[in-house]
Amino acid sequence: MEEVLTKIERNGWSCMPNFIGVSESLALLRACEASFDQGEFRQAGVGRRGNPEVRQEIRGDHVLWIDPATTSPQQKVWLETLETLRLALNRRFFLGLDHYEGHFAIYPHGAFYKAHLDRHEGSSERIVTTILYLNEDWQPGDGGELKLWTTPGDTEGEFVLIEPRLGTLVCFLSGDFWHEVMPARKIRASITGWFRQR
Repeated sequence: MEEVLTKIERNGWSCMPNFIGVSESLALLRACEASFDQGEFRQAGVGRRGNPEVRQEIRGDHVLWIDPATTSPQQKVWLETLETLRLALNRRFFLGLDHYEGHFAIYPHGAFYKAHLDRHEGSSERIVTTILYLNEDWQPGDGGELKLWTTPGDTEGEFVLIEPRLGTLVCFLSGDFWHEVMPARKIRASITGWFRQR
């Protein structure tokens, strides 16, 4: 946890391989896969959560929003970990983070998400983005990397390509860092969410 905070303090973003263990990651992956197989996911849209517009030329993932009232035991453990992180971020940076919202995301073969910011225009609620990757046996060439530009507000300069490996956690300031998901060449799974202010 401390290394995540230090990297955010230094860079505004953090990438932590093996943030959670293999067994916990696989339990979350199996829950994600089971829900997807049962048809519980929906095509993701762009815009605010209450009124999204499906735009497959912009993003092609499918999502299932996490309801804390109906989570599985595995999901509850992950939400408890996120709560620890929320409190740590508030202590270190005085961000006033009030709560978390998030969803499972599945990118089918060929799906991508064009460059974007996670904070909607005219809003200020989303403060910190978190992405936990759930991809077992990811290999170079499988695609689905996160392209994250490392200068706030920039989409032309330096960037990193982050491999979506099982158990890797990425965090960044939602309104500052442009990012995109490169085309996936096999099914790609994650839990994406945001710490929000009221």
